[in-house]
This record gives sequence, C-alpha cells and structure tokens, in this order.
Amino acid sequence: MLYEPMFLLPYSLYLTYASVYMLELGVSETQIGLLTSLGLMLQIFTSLISGYLTDRMGRKKALMVFDFVSWSTATLLWAFSQNIWFFLAAAIFNSFQKVPNTAWYCLLVEDTKPDERPHIFNVLQLINIICGLFAPLGGLLVSHYGLVPANRIMYLIAFVSMTLMFIGRNYATHETEIGIRKSKEQGAFQPRVIVRDYWQVVKMVFANTPLLLIFGIYMLYQFQLNMRNTYLSIYLVKALNFSEAFIAWFPAVTSVSMLVLILYVVPRIKLAHVNRFMVIGFLLSAAAMLLQIVAPVEGTFWIVGSTILFAVGTIITYPYLEASVANVIQDEERAKVFSILSVMILIFVSPSGIIGGWSYAINPRLPFVLIVVSFVISALLMVWFTKKQASVDSHSAAV
Repeated sequence: MLYEPMFLLPYSLYLTYASVYMLELGVSETQIGLLTSLGLMLQIFTSLISGYLTDRMGRKKALMVFDFVSWSTATLLWAFSQNIWFFLAAAIFNSFQKVPNTAWYCLLVEDTKPDERPHIFNVLQLINIICGLFAPLGGLLVSHYGLVPANRIMYLIAFVSMTLMFIGRNYATHETEIGIRKSKEQGAFQPRVIVRDYWQVVKMVFANTPLLLIFGIYMLYQFQLNMRNTYLSIYLVKALNFSEAFIAWFPAVTSVSMLVLILYVVPRIKLAHVNRFMVIGFLLSAAAMLLQIVAPVEGTFWIVGSTILFAVGTIITYPYLEASVANVIQDEERAKVFSILSVMILIFVSPSGIIGGWSYAINPRLPFVLIVVSFVISALLMVWFTKKQASVDSHSAAV
C-alpha cells in the first residue's frame, strides 16, 4: 500500500479535468458518454478473463503486465490526444484494467483475516484522501498553462509515476499462498472447463441471497461513481459557471473533510453496527446530491456543503462496503467470483455513459437525480441484507 500514492497522486490531478479536457479537444458530451459506455462494455470481456488470468499467471505477474497495458499505455495516449480516435484507443487499452483490478484485490485481501480487512480498506481510503489534498495543484497548472497543455503535463506525470510504481511494487510484494497454489493447479488451456467453472460460480452467486444483495449494492455504488466522475466537472463548469481552475478545490474540500472524519469518527464506529452506518451513509450521499441539484449558478456555498456531506456519506460506506464484499467471497474462488462480480457490475453500469449523456442533454441536473435514486435503493438493499445476514447467522448458531 506504500506505493499507492504514486498512482493516486497523479490520478487525482487529472481526474477532475478528464471530461473537460475531452470537450476542449472537440469531443461532445454525448460522444463522451458513448466512449464511457464503450470502455465499460469492453471491460465486460476483460473482467470475464481476469479471474482465469489471475489464477494462471499469479497475482503479481498479472498485476504488473496488465497495469502496463491498461494504465501506462492509456496515460500516454491521453497525453498526446488530438481527437476522439485517440480517446477511443485509450479506452480500449484502459479497459484491460479489470485484470490488474482482480489481481490487486486478491493480493490485498488474501493471507489476511476477515476482521483485518476493514482496516486495510480504511488505510487505502486514508491514502486516497491525502492524495486528494493535492488536487488543487491541477488547478494551478490549468490557470498557468491553460486547460489542454496542463492536462497533457498531468497525463505525462501520471505515465512516469505509475510506471515506476508498477515496477517498484512488483519487487516489494510476494505472491499469496492461494495464488501460488492456483497457478500450479492450472493445466492446459481448456475453454470448455473454464466456461464450466464460471457457470458454477454464477449459480453459486445467484443461490446466495446475502451475497447477491451485497453485489447489488456494490453495482449501484459503481453506477453512481461512474456517472459522477463523468459529468460532475462538466456540470460545475458548463451549468454552474465555475471556472476550470477553481473546480480543483472541491476534491481538496472532500479530502479535508474525509481526513477529519477518518481520524475522529471512523475509530468510534463499532464493526457490529457497520451495516446501520452504511444505510445512514447512503442517505447522506443522496442528500448531498440533492443539494447539488438545487444549487444556483456559482453557488459556492451549496457545492461546498454538498461536497462535505458527500464526504461524510462516502467515509462511512465505501471502506465497509469493500470489506463486506471481500468477506462474503471464499478465498478458494476469490479470483473467479470477483471477475464474475466485475462482469455483473459492468453489464449493469456500462449503459451509464449513454444514459448520462442522454439525460444531461435533456437537463444537466438529471444525471444527479439518477444518482440520488441509486443511493436510496442502496440504503433499502442494505436494510434487506442486514435482515438476511442476521437470519443466516441465527440459523448457523442454532445448527
């Protein structure tokens, strides 16, 4: 995890401006949505093969090889983009990120105890928060060099930093016990056996109601995240008339708020009451989006309030949602189950780009209305999951 800042720092710099950068290079809002959906649909395929590749190659090797393919190559393409075709090529390469996602997830949680995993994801969240404090540097670059040159600089910084990270992390980590065993167990490439194994995993997922519910919540979370990352900056600049340099301060507000919360609030959250806090977090996030929807033009106070409220909602949902997903998956089938989860997420989320572009064209506030709905549904599903989990636990105790 010590290497994570080498990824997250440059990522936090360019993420705020990614969509606006595309607009400046002549890509329309609708085309941005199409590119987003296309990238997500390609990720369905890479997600499907990610479990097999992670088991066959081992966690470490799959992580390094496909990080180079999906991030080093993509950041270079983004840095030198001239039109939509560059962004299309970058989307194709970046779609392979699902392989290192699965490998990293396995490397992170395997060989660790279930009760340690919330702490792991909290530490990752803390690293992410601290890196977010540097997001205003992107605004300084934009104000000094202009939007397009500044973004090219940020993408080149990302290419160098991420590539060095992939090499350094590979030498610093070791393969998990399960990763070693799975790699040795892989025989000759047999598509029929692979399809059969995946089908068994799919049947297992759909036969397990608590597992299916937590997967549903996770899918809704990824839906709103993708929608928000794609259209928030465009909404702030085009609909609410904030300057391009100024919007970089909002991620910093998020990071400061989260840092305070993770230091003073998160330690007080008892693991026994995590599900209750997650329900509250989803509802707070929905309220934050409502503030954003009703915000007037240049309504800085409204957006700052929404940003802080959203930070509160995120810090008491995201780390525990990740840990909940990790804990409901058995170690022996982790790579395959996580790849199936990724496929389910992408099938559900891939239309979000098209839906976002269509809804934004009707009314810039409409994508955020959809985000509010997704958070409310997530809260209801979490209540259902809690009841099901309690029922399963009481049955197990009786047995």
